[in-house]
Amino acid sequence: MNPRPWRALQGAIGIFTACGFLFLIGPLFVIVPLSFNAEPYFTFRMEMLVLEPDAFSMRWYQTLLEDEEWHRALFNSFFIGICATIIATTLGTLAAVALNQPRFPGRRTVMALLISPMVTPIVIVGVSVFFFYSTPWIGLSQTYLGLILSHAMLGAPFVVITVTATLAGFNQTLMHAAASLGANAWTRFRRIQLPLISPGVITGALFAFATSFDEVVVVLFMGGLEQRTLPRQMWSGIREEINPTILAVATLLIIFAVLVLFTVEWLRSRTARQLQPN
Repeated sequence: MNPRPWRALQGAIGIFTACGFLFLIGPLFVIVPLSFNAEPYFTFRMEMLVLEPDAFSMRWYQTLLEDEEWHRALFNSFFIGICATIIATTLGTLAAVALNQPRFPGRRTVMALLISPMVTPIVIVGVSVFFFYSTPWIGLSQTYLGLILSHAMLGAPFVVITVTATLAGFNQTLMHAAASLGANAWTRFRRIQLPLISPGVITGALFAFATSFDEVVVVLFMGGLEQRTLPRQMWSGIREEINPTILAVATLLIIFAVLVLFTVEWLRSRTARQLQPN
């Protein structure tokens, strides 16, 4: 085979990949420098383009540290996210373990129902949970519990998928050996299965927390003034007033997302090493 066409094809693929990467990541590189803008603008000024020191400032990060509304929004995001993650991780892990049993009836149907919140348009989910929790016999609209349960519903599918993928490489011989030695089902799950699949469980929990932390549509439907989360506060900073503090928050969220991705990749490699046969 002539190496020149092959090299040309490789070069074209590399250029296409670089363009795709720039298309996806480019907006992030715009937000970060704008968060240091000394003036309350969402665009680059000439002074910033020529890198004048006076054009840059930490004022929006300082505002983030001093503003009580942003403090409350940050607390709400962490509180709702952590509580929703605990519920989603617990229910999602148990559901994945149950679905991993060969004799579980209607596994595919149940699996499709469990992951349906992932493929359903988020606006439909927001409207549905609003009308469901607003009914008089439930009455959880504009409450922390209603938001926690709604976010747990959105995060549980990620836990189910990651734990199910981890269980696909789990050696069931270990469970049979423990059963032959007299261990009951709870002991086998707690002492053998859960430690081995813990990287998948933690990965699912991270995705569930990120889903809750980043969610805004359900909060618009379900949250009141006291339940404003960080994304909801950012939405207000764009719709209700020009507040460049959202650029500082967006930069911090980008750093948080990068850390989550690195953690997930580390857990994935750890899971692969654990499940690799000796």
